[in-house]
Amino acid sequence: MSLAKLETQLRPVFLAALAGDAAAYRLFLDAISARLRGYLRQMLARAGRSEASEAEDVLQETLLALHLSRHTYDPASPVTAWAHAIARYKLVDHLRRSGRHAGNLPIDDEAYQLAAPESGGSDARLDLERAMQALPERTRRLIDRVKLQGASVAEAANAAGMTETAAKVAIHRGLQAMAKFLSKRGKRPA
Repeated sequence: MSLAKLETQLRPVFLAALAGDAAAYRLFLDAISARLRGYLRQMLARAGRSEASEAEDVLQETLLALHLSRHTYDPASPVTAWAHAIARYKLVDHLRRSGRHAGNLPIDDEAYQLAAPESGGSDARLDLERAMQALPERTRRLIDRVKLQGASVAEAANAAGMTETAAKVAIHRGLQAMAKFLSKRGKRPA
């Protein structure tokens, strides 16, 4: 099934799930699991890892992250691109934890194809994702926890093993770096 067709089927199911429909949520999880399992196996194979259990581990981490961050989903954006982005973050985290540098992973066109909109809104979202990716991992996690997940600076600092002051400085510098990145992107000719 094409990604566009999957999006057409899954988006209303996920929106119903967000509205409290447990059966819709189960259907969404089953369908997105099948899609992400194949994606994760392919990406792990490209990284030189072909153990099926490794893909299942990352899939379970991804499904948990989807569940915990479902409130961050923007109904104006593709649900499959949102899920793929979370899967990619979990994959990169997994490879880093296992001692494998994730920088050699190819950019996965599948998620970006669907994120390419008829309007310019997702271009901004893609630029924002790229600006976040340009940050050091620790700073990216702090910004994600505080600005996207709504955690306090103290909670994010504690999770990162930093003082609250150091976390505030890192977040501030990270946001400045993102602003600089985005302003450079905006000056490029179309």
